[in-house]
Amino acid sequence: MKIIHTSDWHLGQHFMGKTRQAEHQSFLDWLLAAASTHNADAILVAGDIFDTGSPPSYARVLYNHFIVALSKTGTRLIILGGNHDSVATLGESKSLLAELNTSVIPGVAADAGEQVLLFKQKDGSAGAVLCAIPFIRARDVQQSVAGQSSDEKQLSLQAGIFQHYQMLYQRALDTRMALGLPQLPIIATGHLTTVGASASESVREIYVGALEAFPTSAFPPADYIALGHIHRPQKVGGFVHIRYCGSPIPLSFDEAK
Repeated sequence: MKIIHTSDWHLGQHFMGKTRQAEHQSFLDWLLAAASTHNADAILVAGDIFDTGSPPSYARVLYNHFIVALSKTGTRLIILGGNHDSVATLGESKSLLAELNTSVIPGVAADAGEQVLLFKQKDGSAGAVLCAIPFIRARDVQQSVAGQSSDEKQLSLQAGIFQHYQMLYQRALDTRMALGLPQLPIIATGHLTTVGASASESVREIYVGALEAFPTSAFPPADYIALGHIHRPQKVGGFVHIRYCGSPIPLSFDEAK
């Protein structure tokens, strides 16, 4: 099965007062051609499709036109919300885009089953099980407890994120066993900073205190972990199966190096 892992498009970004519209259009044209050239079964976007929660109209047009064009190729599209994305903005077109072979997971779902997806190859056979995990907000996985210190709150958040990953991974295991395919690969996603990742100046800190970075040891033993949020492409902690794909275009001066 062929999956193209992308993230951090940041459609609608302005840099030094200049629009990036032409660059983003070139990227989307390239991505559409790459999906066709490689006969990709799916494209995975691990967060930050837009640069802000209220993207300009031209950014929405780029987004919608790409989805329509990709739907004609038979390549499935999976879109995960990032910390720059608005859950409401991404979610408003979720049902409509489902008719265009596109699955949108704007935030942590009330029904965890919505975050475990079966990837099918273009011939219709099962290719992988996906634990579709977007950016996790503190309110998604923890409750406020009176008297907690800042460090205790951050450790509680880390535990909540860990439990969310483990719960979805177990559901993925159950899914492949129910299919009678115990060797089916399991893919997980994430939009967060991990221990050992090399960031850049345009990356916004999303957790503070004790959870400046999520330890790689806390990820479940998925076959591949597709990450977003860090804009430089890299393996994490020396693990070949845990990767940031990086942003498609430089978003700050230091990313142009």
